[in-house]
This record gives sequence, C-alpha cells and structure tokens, in this order.
Amino acid sequence: MSASPSHTDIRVTGWIARLPPSLQGYALLARLDRPVGTWLLWLPGMWGILLPQGVAPMERLRLIALFGIGSLVMRSAGCVVNDMWDRDIDRQVARTAGRPLASGALSMGQAAGFLLLLLAMGLGVLVQLNALSWVLGVSSLVLVGLYPLAKRFTWWPQLVMGFTFGFGAPMGYAAAAGQLAWAQAALYAATIVWQLGFDTIYGFQDMEDDARIGVKSTSRLMAGRARSFIGVCYGLTVVLLAGAGLLAGAGVLFWPALLLPAILFWRQVVAVNPAKPALCLAQFRANREIGLTIALALALGLLAV
Repeated sequence: MSASPSHTDIRVTGWIARLPPSLQGYALLARLDRPVGTWLLWLPGMWGILLPQGVAPMERLRLIALFGIGSLVMRSAGCVVNDMWDRDIDRQVARTAGRPLASGALSMGQAAGFLLLLLAMGLGVLVQLNALSWVLGVSSLVLVGLYPLAKRFTWWPQLVMGFTFGFGAPMGYAAAAGQLAWAQAALYAATIVWQLGFDTIYGFQDMEDDARIGVKSTSRLMAGRARSFIGVCYGLTVVLLAGAGLLAGAGVLFWPALLLPAILFWRQVVAVNPAKPALCLAQFRANREIGLTIALALALGLLAV
C-alpha cells in the first residue's frame, strides 16, 4: 500500500525549483527546503557558546559562525543517513513518500557519495575548534548513525533525537570554555527535554501511518496525554535552563529574559492538539523563535554578571 502525497512538508517551490534538475534531489535530500532543522541543531551550540563567562566577544562570534556552518552541513549529513536507513519506511508514510531515496529520484550510491562530501566539509569545520571539541564531534557521529534505528526498537525515538540534535550544547560549551562543567551538563539536559517535546509534537503528524506500518514513536505513546507530557518536557526545559544559568553565574538580566521562552512554551502546551497536523507543524517550527529567545536570555546574562 503506497502513501498518498496529499500530506507532505517537502517544498519543491522557491529557490529549490530554480536549481538544475540534477541538483534538486540532493537539495531535498539535505532538507535545504526546510531550514528550521538546521536552526534547531545550531541553537543548542549557540547556547553552549553563550553560557560560560570570560570568553572574548569576537571568539564567541567566530564560534557561533563556525557552528552555523557546521550545523547546516551535519544536519544535512544526518538527513542523508536517516533517509538511507528509512527509505523503505518512508515510501509508506504520506509525509515522507516524496523524499529522493524513497521516490527513487536518487540512488543509494549517489546518497553515499553526497554523505562523504558532507562529512569532509564537517571535518573542515571541526579542525578549527579545540581538541576537546574534536573528541565530542567524533563521538556525536555514533548518535547520528544510531538515531534512525531507534524507531524500530523503542517507543522513545524522540528522546534519542534529543540526545543527538542536542549534542551541540556540550560541543559549544567545550569550544568556548575548553572544558566541560556542571553548567554545561544542565544545559545539555535542558536541550534534550526541549527537543523531546517539540519532536513529539512533530511526530503527531505521522501517527496514523506509523501505526499502520508498526513504527514506534513517543508521539504515539503520549498522544492520549499530549498536553501533560509536553508540559512536563517544556517545564523541565525552563527549570534546567535556570539551573544552567545559576551554575554558570549568569547576570541578573538572564532571569527576567528567561520568562519570555517560558511564556512561549506555556502557549504551546495550552494549544497542542495531536489531531491537527497543520498546528503540530506550525508549533514545531515556532521552536526556532523560542530557541532564539533562550539565546537572547543567555546573551543578556553576559552583560551584567
């Protein structure tokens, strides 16, 4: 039974449509039509760079720029790995049936060559960081490789995604501070539960297809108590962010600024509805703006220590 293409978040319009046909498949494979994923990978790294005290402003800006480039490249690599693992599953899910590997627009060999190019580019970014960041960066590849398998063996693939996509937080802290600390651990934990929350919302879009083909997800597990579960995830995010700020010695401006993301989280919890896929997609995307308000709070915490 093939999936209907009526519900998909793939965008083949705009600048993607102006690419040569030979490149369009690679752009879609890398999810370049949907940059929100790159933002959600970049933001934890940015938080980690902004958390420690005593780092020169220009060094922070340099690291934020490098992490932006690295996030674009590694998010693309992660999408390639995910689609290589999931191409048979993707063919049976409406939202993903049009992906290049699932649809046959690209071959596995083409995807593997593209992946090697992306990893080489990621290595080029990594070597510009310190040695501790090298160790963490190489370690993160294990999570990138294992994440697509999680949905086959556990009801908590969204939690595995949190560990994977949130790994920028300890990497950013290590790149800026040259060490790991309890403040960084609290930040990483905040990132994991934040991403568990918004990816569960994202997964509500696929529940019918996932149930039909036997794919496990936290979204299916928690659909009957979505509001309370997302509330716990987002509430823990705010508490852990506060703990990270306290442990890092954030200045007084951090605390009132943290109220803004807390309010935005509360609004999502009140409105969340697994039966409305369009709303779920909009709430997922809105986490880019929420993540930016958290970055703002951390940056303000550096101004008045």
